[in-house]
Amino acid sequence: MATIEDYDERPPGAPRTTFIQRHSALTRLTHWINVLCLSLLLMSGLQIFNAHPALYWGQYGADADPSWLSIEAVEEGDGFRGILRVGSLTVTTTGILGISGAGDDAAQRGFPSWSTIPSYQDLATGRRWHFFFAWLFVINGLVYTLHGVATGHFRRDLAPSAEEMSPRHLKQEIADHARLRFPKGEKARHYNVLQKLVYLAVIFVLLPLMLATGLTMSPGIDAGYPFLLDVFGGRQSARSIHFICAWSIVLFVILHVSMVILSGLWNNLRSMITGRYAIEIAGDDK
Repeated sequence: MATIEDYDERPPGAPRTTFIQRHSALTRLTHWINVLCLSLLLMSGLQIFNAHPALYWGQYGADADPSWLSIEAVEEGDGFRGILRVGSLTVTTTGILGISGAGDDAAQRGFPSWSTIPSYQDLATGRRWHFFFAWLFVINGLVYTLHGVATGHFRRDLAPSAEEMSPRHLKQEIADHARLRFPKGEKARHYNVLQKLVYLAVIFVLLPLMLATGLTMSPGIDAGYPFLLDVFGGRQSARSIHFICAWSIVLFVILHVSMVILSGLWNNLRSMITGRYAIEIAGDDK
């Protein structure tokens, strides 16, 4: 990442601020397409989940296997109560999950209308939205991956070194992040080892697993590639893994956005829009 501009003059030896080109144009473009795709995939996925708001392990689900997670509306007095069941744990979620709204406007649904596309219950439309943006997401990911391999981006920017993977270095990085101590100066030119490991896990583990389990839920794909059902232990198991991966990505996004805000919102946002990222370096550095 080369320096492209120095913009202030200070006395010799004083720290100075300089801009570096942190993200290529293609990286920035694919990043914002990912933001669009992931948002609409989540919302349309919740619409699909609402058609049967329960998850199972195994092949058949429903009456054949007990659910390990469900969002339900149970009758209570003159009305209903929303509950979330995870294994033996039951949590009341009226107004958010199970039952949305209040009084005459209350409706039985898994996730609330504001979180789904479309807002009303429509499984067919939800599937069309989900499939369209799923394939756009896959194509966008392939473009990013091929670009990363061709330009050496993965090897140069994302592959952790042996020194970075040492227990001592990892422990220090974790401690610095826990104290909200972010890299400064020359260290800010590069991703830290925790960023590298998390990005690699998302790109090469979570997202491929999401794609594979999504395909396994398709009867047409299963007919052509029946081994997928054996790999994931059945269609219902694939649905559960897909759900877990989706919320793991949501957790990653929450942590990612939090770090972006805490480490300098405008600087990070500008770098993902224009590519320009400001760092402070010692005045005698070249």
